[in-house]
Amino acid sequence: MQDKTVLDTYNQKTHVIGRIASAITLIMLVGAPFLIGSILGAMPDLGAAAKGFLSVGLIWTISSVVEFLVYTPMLGAGGGYLAFITGNLINMKIPCAMNAREIAGTQSGTTENEIISTLSIAASSLTTIIVLALGVLLLVPLQPILQSETLQPAFANVVPALFGAMAYQYFRKNIKLACVPLVMMTLLFVFVPSLISSTSMMIIPSGAITIGLAYLIFRKKGSL
Repeated sequence: MQDKTVLDTYNQKTHVIGRIASAITLIMLVGAPFLIGSILGAMPDLGAAAKGFLSVGLIWTISSVVEFLVYTPMLGAGGGYLAFITGNLINMKIPCAMNAREIAGTQSGTTENEIISTLSIAASSLTTIIVLALGVLLLVPLQPILQSETLQPAFANVVPALFGAMAYQYFRKNIKLACVPLVMMTLLFVFVPSLISSTSMMIIPSGAITIGLAYLIFRKKGSL
């Protein structure tokens, strides 16, 4: 009973702090263009901003809802607030939390997993801030090296290498299950290149296919 009381108090404080921090972050993100525009005397064109939002905002709105529904149960309250406030979930926060969970041996949906997720995402966020700060400070001294023609091929393949490394740690858990949606989406993008610009939307059908296949495999193993 004492542990439950402590946990309830922790969750209540987490939600209070998380909601306040989320509201402050949202106000800062939305208000920054207007503040800068008022200082410089160049307010943004609201009509143009609305047209821009309609062209890409609807896609990202759906993607945001999907990410919230998928990632929040994995991260818990504290980890969820930290991850969505600091951003870069797919590239850094989710892999960091998943690796921490595997190392600690915790299960998704447990109190232990929520604590591990919160600590791992907090450490990832602090590391990101430190690396960015060092990058800004060293940008000018390292500019000749960064612009070297010898290193340009490496910089051009950083993103594919990053996503490939992150994808493999999930694919290796069930290669057969991962190959089906991977091959289907690859062929779809090859034969219909126009869909490449709608990658966020394609997460929904590919995810549905994977979930359906996983369910069929589960039912088949259960019937054996």
